[in-house]
Amino acid sequence: MECVFGCATGLDMTRRDLQQVGKDNRRPWDFGKDIENGAVIAALSTKETIGEIGAQCIQLSVNRVLRQDATLADMVWSVPEIIAHLSQFYHLQAGDLIMTGTPAGVGPVEAGDIIEGHIDGLASVSLTLGAAE
Repeated sequence: MECVFGCATGLDMTRRDLQQVGKDNRRPWDFGKDIENGAVIAALSTKETIGEIGAQCIQLSVNRVLRQDATLADMVWSVPEIIAHLSQFYHLQAGDLIMTGTPAGVGPVEAGDIIEGHIDGLASVSLTLGAAE
């Protein structure tokens, strides 16, 4: 954790339609992630603000209906494990952003939906989804 400067709530969106095209054609499906405005981040807080990662609630609602609700302790890998794993493939440096922690409940959204993400102790994030281009 000494490598971590801070934490933030974020929305890591996926275009499932583009992801599926890649899968169907036995091609990389990175276009499902490489989308304009596909990662929305709230204000960054220093790691001291959130304290030890574990008991904090992580939630996502769509149009004020709760879709995801868990704790950061429910993540399969801890933050240090994620950093160690990624360090085998990337030269991680100051300013790099690693997005983690997607609870069960991932589902489709559509234009006009209001998506809100929350992690206890951090600023929340909100997005009104526009039409796909």
